[in-house]
Amino acid sequence: MQKSQPTSQFEFVALMASLMSVVALSIDALLPALDIIGFDIGVTDIVNNQLLVTMIFLGLGIGPLLFGPLSDSLGRKPVVYMGFALFIVASFICVTATSLEVMVLGRILQGIGLSAPRTISIAIIRDLFRGDYMARIMSFVTVVFILIPVIAPTMGKFILDYYSWESIFYVQIGISLLVSLWFWKRQPETLSLENKKRFTPQVFVSGFKELIRHRRTIGFTIISGFVTGSFMVYLSSSQQIFEIQYNLKEEFPFIFAGLALSIGSAIFLNGTLVVKYGMEKLITTSLLAFFIVSIVYIILFHNSENPTIEILLIFFALQFFSIGFLFGNLRAMAMDPVGHIAGIASAITGFLSIVIAVPVSVFIGRFISETALPLFIGFSICSGVSLVLLFYLKMKRRKRQLVKK
Repeated sequence: MQKSQPTSQFEFVALMASLMSVVALSIDALLPALDIIGFDIGVTDIVNNQLLVTMIFLGLGIGPLLFGPLSDSLGRKPVVYMGFALFIVASFICVTATSLEVMVLGRILQGIGLSAPRTISIAIIRDLFRGDYMARIMSFVTVVFILIPVIAPTMGKFILDYYSWESIFYVQIGISLLVSLWFWKRQPETLSLENKKRFTPQVFVSGFKELIRHRRTIGFTIISGFVTGSFMVYLSSSQQIFEIQYNLKEEFPFIFAGLALSIGSAIFLNGTLVVKYGMEKLITTSLLAFFIVSIVYIILFHNSENPTIEILLIFFALQFFSIGFLFGNLRAMAMDPVGHIAGIASAITGFLSIVIAVPVSVFIGRFISETALPLFIGFSICSGVSLVLLFYLKMKRRKRQLVKK
């Protein structure tokens, strides 16, 4: 079922994708500049540069706890403006930072700010569409969103080559202002008066109490945390691996773009395959593939230097193709039992997932210095733990079904 809206469907999809895409832009455009930023702010251990990526995810996990309930009380549009305003302030903190601690603070605040447009865009789609219409719009938005990780590192490198790393932040500020203006001019408020809720701390307490009663929701949220954490290690260390270990500074944006397409193709295929095979079967198959590919890499290169770049890219592409089937399906499986409290459940599960993912990514990232092997060891541990938990959930479900019979 669909409610009326003044913008065309094409413009609506582009606008919602733009709200989400500022997040990807703020992460991926900065990747080519991590070592230069680290040098300028006095980072002595190159591994600490990874914090400039992982800490923005921490903010993305915290933000929805505030902005989700606020949007149900104040409306969707004011919360988006609040988020962009915080992002802009945080960007200036990053630009003027002279130490790692101040830069990390700025990145966390950037993540908190950007969680508003990211979260509210999904809420707006849910306000306007239902059922198959909603799934269709989300698919279109995702396809547009996939393009950003493909072009963002190239854009970042272009700005870095001709200007400075600070200019990357200024461009992000400019883009966020343009998206905000577009959103203000063209998107009406979608939260109806009858659906407005009073903002109280009790919302979190009652939502959390309800959430922990659902074993599968907690289980799939934990799995999502491990999968997200393992991917965050790649994001934060990719510049270090390709530019420093492989000396491919010029080629890095194109390599990153190609691997992003590997994830994108899986997300695109998932829309068709999930209807045929179901979410749980795809999650099981993809986790197994993720684990097996990691183990094969470890066996082949556990006692040697990095393989050729072609071999490494094949292994990465296989890993990320598997991950592409996991992101959306794990979130959907976690949310399936708690549809009656979807708003607060989405915020809490997202937060729990990030609380798991950030320490995992920071810990594994500390070991990546000479070769990419620690990354694949991290992949294998995260996917292995996830498989154990997945089979535990399957076993518990079968037992409950047998009891009912």
